[in-house]
Amino acid sequence: MVEWSIAAFRAAEPVRSIVVACPPGHAHNLDQSDLVVVDGGETRAHSVSNALAAVETELVAIHDAARPLVTPELIEALVARLTDAPDAAGVIAATQVTDTIKQAGELTDGRSKPTFPFHEMGNVGLMIEETLDRGRLWAAQTPQVFRTDALRAALAGDPERVATATDEAMLIEAAGGTVLIHPTEAANFKVTTALDIRVADLLLRG
Repeated sequence: MVEWSIAAFRAAEPVRSIVVACPPGHAHNLDQSDLVVVDGGETRAHSVSNALAAVETELVAIHDAARPLVTPELIEALVARLTDAPDAAGVIAATQVTDTIKQAGELTDGRSKPTFPFHEMGNVGLMIEETLDRGRLWAAQTPQVFRTDALRAALAGDPERVATATDEAMLIEAAGGTVLIHPTEAANFKVTTALDIRVADLLLRG
């Protein structure tokens, strides 16, 4: 999956260099002359910070290698969108939510308490608190492209927020920056489960 992502960035016209954060001790697996390889950290933000230290360009794209179906065209579109919006600090790829989304909470009558995380199968301690308006909901993806200085400043913010952030856009938002959405296809999905691996394999072979 790392190789597929790297290939897409190599083929994207605006990309000038590629920095890969990987687990310590695995740099030899990425021994390629056009890559800068740095050690990853204990958190996502730590890994991004390590990689960002090697970045010298005005814009930087952050990408999860778990999304191997990224395309050069998507990378180029994100860079162009941010370039055309000088007042924005970033832009993310995202797809509009099509499922009906329920916000869950624990039962309040004392009969049972949920075991966290909520998604454990067979949990009977949950109830629906609210049905969210899916017309306003977007599922964030990567790449996410930012003005490098804005991202550095966001990563230097509240340590607890930085440590628990699940994407960089959250940090830019918390710092008061504007982050744009670039609609993209659901095919740019994150490989998380065994089923995802099978689907990604089929699509990549095609």
